[in-house]
Amino acid sequence: MAQAPTRSGSSNQSVAVSVDSLVKTFGGTVRALDGVSFEIPTGTVLGLLGPNGAGKTTAVRVLTTLLRPDSGSARVAGVDVLADPEAARRVIGLAGQYAAVDEALTGAENLRLVGSLNHLGRAERRQRSEELLEQFGLSDAADRTLKTYSGGMRRRLDLAAALVARPPVLFLDEPTTGLDPRSRIDLWAVIGQLVADGTTLLLTTQYLEEADRLADQICVIDHGKVIAEGTAAELKAKLGGTVVEVTLSNSDDAITAEQALKGAGEGAPTREGEVVRVATSAGPATLTEVVRRLDAAELEPTGLQLRQPSLDDVFLSLTGHGTSADDEMPRPKRGRRKAKDVS
Repeated sequence: MAQAPTRSGSSNQSVAVSVDSLVKTFGGTVRALDGVSFEIPTGTVLGLLGPNGAGKTTAVRVLTTLLRPDSGSARVAGVDVLADPEAARRVIGLAGQYAAVDEALTGAENLRLVGSLNHLGRAERRQRSEELLEQFGLSDAADRTLKTYSGGMRRRLDLAAALVARPPVLFLDEPTTGLDPRSRIDLWAVIGQLVADGTTLLLTTQYLEEADRLADQICVIDHGKVIAEGTAAELKAKLGGTVVEVTLSNSDDAITAEQALKGAGEGAPTREGEVVRVATSAGPATLTEVVRRLDAAELEPTGLQLRQPSLDDVFLSLTGHGTSADDEMPRPKRGRRKAKDVS
């Protein structure tokens, strides 16, 4: 399995991305961003997490100059995003939820087209295309049209396209959505290498394992507000030492169990489908109490375990529900690009 690089976390690092009090509303009533602030030190990864409609994608679109906020400020690689969006676009790369590549072109043609749009010379864009195809394991498919690419190959090419101009800051908006586990792990390895080489990265994801694996720092937003920040380990530590996880046969029993287990651990129990979780620092003693309460409620679990807390547990305790694809804004319509010169 791919391993994320080890990073120093030096307190002397410069700041590559700075966001201060961003506010963005839609329709005068939907407050997608409600005073969001965070920083990303140079050469590190920030995992931006949040449930459906929390504001993750809106934040990314503001930082990549696709949206203008109502108020607040943002700087990327020292550039004021609002005051000089053209300069900001020269120092960022973006791989969004939906591939920005053209199915009618080959892999090499797509990358050369991006190079042309970034005003690279003919020789440089050919060289850069070859370098990226090699780096992303796509050299053998360079002359095939994207119609023949698998989902994982398309996502790798989309990420390669975001790197053609060698941006120091990269925004990945749910880059592995829809990929199979093997393709996801392969992409993690590529992302890990990018960061090891010095790229600063903001990652939004609905896969908490992905954030746990790749992110140096995690910022959780809900209803447009930052509700928690810290490393994965720090956020997990706030839950207590262990988690008692109870699986019931149906959601009705899980609702009953959630009520029965209130007060059995630290904080309120959380429920997701047929699973109820109780955070505790008492470990086995809480497990015994959970069994006693389930028996008193005449509930027979189909599964019962005591384990270390995960990022999923943190997310559930903070938001009360699980993650899903961020859709606070509709998918943008894309027109067909006309490639006059992709040589």
